[in-house]
Amino acid sequence: MRPIRRATAAAALAAVAITTAGVTACSSSSTSSSPHQLTVAYVVDPSWSHVPVAQKAGYFTSHGLDVKVVNFSTGVEALQALTAGQVDVATAAAVPTSAAVTKTPQLRIVADGARWNGARLVARKSAGIASLADLNGKSIGTPLGTSGAFFASTVVQHSGTDAKLVQVAPPAIVTAATQHNVDAISIFQPYQSQVIQALGDDAVVLKDNGAEPFVDHCLYLSTESTTNGKAADLSAFFAALGDAGKDLAAQKPEALAAVTDATKLDASLVSNVLKEYDFTLQLKPQLAEELTALGNWAKSNGKIDASVTLPDYTTFFNGKFIGA
Repeated sequence: MRPIRRATAAAALAAVAITTAGVTACSSSSTSSSPHQLTVAYVVDPSWSHVPVAQKAGYFTSHGLDVKVVNFSTGVEALQALTAGQVDVATAAAVPTSAAVTKTPQLRIVADGARWNGARLVARKSAGIASLADLNGKSIGTPLGTSGAFFASTVVQHSGTDAKLVQVAPPAIVTAATQHNVDAISIFQPYQSQVIQALGDDAVVLKDNGAEPFVDHCLYLSTESTTNGKAADLSAFFAALGDAGKDLAAQKPEALAAVTDATKLDASLVSNVLKEYDFTLQLKPQLAEELTALGNWAKSNGKIDASVTLPDYTTFFNGKFIGA
């Protein structure tokens, strides 16, 4: 799950019309319509490493596809472009997805691309924190409305402490921790590792071993019209991602280099972070239960209107392209 940031559809669509270095953008008027062509909204993040690896290794081409990749900074923006018909496939995490499908029923979850179970609180020893019990009266910096905030809120609740969650945007999280603006942080990768590295000996990593394991799901979505009209192309797309997933699991140097180049992160950080992910393509029924839990949490903090009745999330699943 990644940040739920305020972003207008216009801003997202404007991003689609821009050609960035090494990335060919699609037309702002419609989704790709030529044979065997797909346009993909890619959130630049290790969670969706399949995309740059498949692109760099030529797997899309070998499966007969012309894939145009457009970079986005958040899943919310990517989903807005998908909803507006500007792309065929979008990457997004479970938190924004749980909200988006309640507003746009034509969306389809076509793959659970990767899972990360490394959520931890990273606290400062200098703030007097050595265990979860020490969180009383402390502040936890996190991007509110994200998986980081969800994890932090569950840890605070389960530990019985009264720590306060404070809004900190992902790019500011390292500064917030090192400048002692907050006592602890809760955030996804690669920011979690960057904070640990920046704090050095002052870092203490906390995990609530008594709570239910938390898994961050990194999803691929499309629309009903695309799944009906471009079924063969979607199957080829995910076959290419499957090849990329094998390279990621094997930590092939070429795959690590592709992710490093796409994300502009330190190579050693990329290598360590990618080891924490399961990049096997799947779409299991249990995901619907987790989306429901996230949806209820989003309703409690205003990210989904309280009057909305959450759907049966399995009705949005279409796993035929990955053989699920």
